[in-house]
Amino acid sequence: MSTTPPGHPEDQPQGHPQRWLILGVICLAQLTVLLDNTVLNVAIPSLTRELGAATSDIQWMINAYSLVQSGLLLTAGSAADRYGRKKMLIAGLVLFGIGSVVALGLAAVVALVPESKSPRGDRPDLLGALLSTIGMTALVYAIISGPEHGWTSGRVLATDAVAVLVLAAFAYWESRIPYPMLDLHFFRDRRFTGAVAGAVLITFGMGGALFLLTQHLQFVLGYGPLEAGLRTAPLALAVVALNFSGLSAKWTARLGTPVSIALGMTLMSAGLVSIATLAAHGYGGTLLGLLLIGAGAAVANPAMAHAIMSAIPPEKAGVGAGINGTLAEFGNGLGVAVLGAILNSRFAALIPVAAASLPAALASAGSEEERGRITDAFSSGLETSQLVGAVAVLLGGLLAAALLRRAERADSAVAVSA
Repeated sequence: MSTTPPGHPEDQPQGHPQRWLILGVICLAQLTVLLDNTVLNVAIPSLTRELGAATSDIQWMINAYSLVQSGLLLTAGSAADRYGRKKMLIAGLVLFGIGSVVALGLAAVVALVPESKSPRGDRPDLLGALLSTIGMTALVYAIISGPEHGWTSGRVLATDAVAVLVLAAFAYWESRIPYPMLDLHFFRDRRFTGAVAGAVLITFGMGGALFLLTQHLQFVLGYGPLEAGLRTAPLALAVVALNFSGLSAKWTARLGTPVSIALGMTLMSAGLVSIATLAAHGYGGTLLGLLLIGAGAAVANPAMAHAIMSAIPPEKAGVGAGINGTLAEFGNGLGVAVLGAILNSRFAALIPVAAASLPAALASAGSEEERGRITDAFSSGLETSQLVGAVAVLLGGLLAAALLRRAERADSAVAVSA
């Protein structure tokens, strides 16, 4: 019989001996997804010029990726719980593209990542995946088409109706089946609801901001794709520096989840305001904005992910990760659609001939003075869109923090009464 006293370190559960290598492998797999999104954003102006694409066409190029991913993430998370999370990660990397690196990640996952899955193993919810994808696609289509066809046109109103009906059918279906990919009971937990609201709006602001920023750097300021990519790098570097140094985790532990989310999203909102109002005066305002957005994301994102996952049973970890990823992709797609639509509407209102795109409007300009007027109008549209994104992010942070604070108080009251 062991003589080790209770609470001795030898009795404490030990982590996986290769946990840091496993973390690195998972980060490598995640990098493949993030690279595709950011590379496409940087390539937007080049695609616009070379393909003669309108802004709405570019919005669809971005959102085609996000919509398909968000439509399948919940099903993939449910399948991971049933069949094994390692198996689904391997399958995703195989589909993503053998012959690239990010293949190195596949070999590392096979060798290092341990398998885990739910002991119950629910059936995949294929109809739910179909309904959610159709509903979100219809919603985004209506938003993107609004500036071009008119918000009260038959096409846009009909698509709005399809989105409402299909998403309502999705919610009804998920509430009735015994193996939902999105368990609506999760929304009874205020921590989950608050984190969901924040997660959608944080990616709404970031996705829309990057969509607009790359166009500003290349169309307005005249940078090339490589230069524009390098000038947006401080955002990612700020996130990496604060997370890998442990500073963001320390702030979250000290401040608590609600305050951390409110602080992070306030910093992001201030960053969007800085880009919107100071970018025209040189790169300094843009750099300040990127650093603020990166710092805010580094603080708010882990806190929201923790709030979502802590409200979900461990055996539903795959579904929880799927919900987190789906919200991120849906918020990103919605940000591109909404902020792009605001840009289009503002641009077309100031320069009626500019409904298609900035390059098309500049090509039709008859004088240098007219070209300057068109560029100024585009800059005005960018500024308006960024400010709308800033307001959305700030409100999302305050809403999420308020709901999480109420949930913590309710938990404390239950603990005291018990």
